[in-house]
Amino acid sequence: MSTLTLTTIQTSLYWEDKSANLRMLEEKIMGIKEKTEIVLLPEMFATGFTMQPEKLAETMDGEVISWMKKIAETKKVILTGSVAVKENEQYYNRLIWMLPNGQSGYYDKRHLFAFAGEDQHYTAGNRRLIASVKGWKVNLQVCYDLRFPVWARQSSFTKTAEAENNNSPEYDLLIYVANWPERRRHAWKTLLQARAIENQCYVAGVNRVGNDGNGIYHSGDTMVVDPLGEVLYTRRDEEDIHTLTLDKNHLQTVREKLPFLKDADGFMLLSGE
Repeated sequence: MSTLTLTTIQTSLYWEDKSANLRMLEEKIMGIKEKTEIVLLPEMFATGFTMQPEKLAETMDGEVISWMKKIAETKKVILTGSVAVKENEQYYNRLIWMLPNGQSGYYDKRHLFAFAGEDQHYTAGNRRLIASVKGWKVNLQVCYDLRFPVWARQSSFTKTAEAENNNSPEYDLLIYVANWPERRRHAWKTLLQARAIENQCYVAGVNRVGNDGNGIYHSGDTMVVDPLGEVLYTRRDEEDIHTLTLDKNHLQTVREKLPFLKDADGFMLLSGE
């Protein structure tokens, strides 16, 4: 219960080619030799960061979700990454949290990247998803969400009933799945460390590498950061599959010795609808 092992898959993606991406990712996932509990894939891992959801999005009963269910069950892992999904005649950049037993949760990307026109094609989500695994609480977010610290902010010390009873932060691990371009890699790296420090949690950010269909280069810089902001793992430019074990005892020690969250400002997070 005191450890959690995750594997990040930093990879190039075939542009808007689901079948090729699923074949490639299945080979990578099934080839993981280390024992792992969570496998992290990039944002829109089946298509790349496409602005053609009308052509490429699918329902929650579609090929990609079915593939995730099969892989999670076969490999006995939690599999997560985001997918273009159609629901009620709207399109979402949806992060799927797929369990080995076929049950799943999802988070719809809250902050749509208007700079690339994402807000013209997709609908923003309005609720966070904090999953639970082995006693760890995991906050799941997508790419551009990283630039908005309030959306990720620990809220356990806002005098909620749960916080009063447990006197513990809202989550322990913050995950970002991304297609973050190389030209803004300094912001990516800096903000991942900032989110870890300010929320006293582990942060894992998994990004793609290579050029997308618009000629935009991605340097990866997939990173895992501890609650002090120390970088436990990062890799630039190359495809890489990395497995790392997080230590709950280290997390608790940091929070006990440096109880900064207890001095945090109370706030209420509105949906923005």
